[in-house]
Amino acid sequence: MIITRTPFRMSFFGGGTDFPEFYQQHGGAVISTTFDKYCYLTVRHLPRFFDYTSQIVYARTESVKSVDEIEHPAVREAMKYLDMRELRITYDADLPARSGLGTSSSFAVGLLNAFYALKGKYADKRKLADDSIYLERVLCAESGGVQDQIAASFGGLNRIRFGSGGYDVEPVIISPERKKKLNENLMLFFTGFSRFSSDIQKGTQAAIKDKTKNLLDILGLVDEAYRVLTSKTDLNEFGRLLDYTWKLKKGIESKISTDGIDILYDKAIKAGALGGKLLGAGGGGFLLFYVEADKKESVREALDGLLHVPFEFENGGTKVIHYSPEIYEFK
Repeated sequence: MIITRTPFRMSFFGGGTDFPEFYQQHGGAVISTTFDKYCYLTVRHLPRFFDYTSQIVYARTESVKSVDEIEHPAVREAMKYLDMRELRITYDADLPARSGLGTSSSFAVGLLNAFYALKGKYADKRKLADDSIYLERVLCAESGGVQDQIAASFGGLNRIRFGSGGYDVEPVIISPERKKKLNENLMLFFTGFSRFSSDIQKGTQAAIKDKTKNLLDILGLVDEAYRVLTSKTDLNEFGRLLDYTWKLKKGIESKISTDGIDILYDKAIKAGALGGKLLGAGGGGFLLFYVEADKKESVREALDGLLHVPFEFENGGTKVIHYSPEIYEFK
């Protein structure tokens, strides 16, 4: 039996510049972090006492006699990719799917990590990131960028740069005290809405050619935010930059925000938040705000209809947290 734990991520700056259609021509970069909310994948070989050969338990339960019958695209394609058979796969998570936190990519990374471990093979973080990008973007043909898979694999607070030659993961060098203050000044709220990010990503992908200027402006903010984090600049500037990048992002695709999201955002700003953004592709999920300590209660009251989710940054990325290898012979 293998159990993996893979963190979710929040992306601060650069979203949209991680689309190959953009970064292969202009370069791209994001600043993101993983945090202490995770998805868990338990994978083991299924005993041969049943009239099905594999079972997958997530929001629903699939019991199938062949891999081709599996309806969950990532599970089906990952099992084919690594020649996995006769499995019982169970998924659990701290936060809901389709909520803007890179949950589908964390699932893909954790699943591949578990598969490699079950086969007795070591896969490093870059291998897991590359394979999960290939799984989601090629084998499953889902639209989107490539930052989520990298963040979930590597973990930590990073600037990730993209170019025609690939990507580089650069940890943001920041003092523990400053990093703690940043963490404390961020507030996360669940809007209660959820959506399939790939549906919105298709619109973003289609708009890239027409919105190149917006994306170049968004890209420029990555270096500016990195300078704020790694210098003695007032950390509140990070919050103001979040507000600016959110306004730029809304200009890319109409489905990124909604009237309801805009109302909630304005309430938080009026209550004292310096800036914020909707996490992920857009349309719903989690709202993130930068709020000074003395304004937190006001913001919480202004958004009293939303669930506030406290969190702490994490640095580990995906991990195998239980490893009991099995001797198993296929029929």
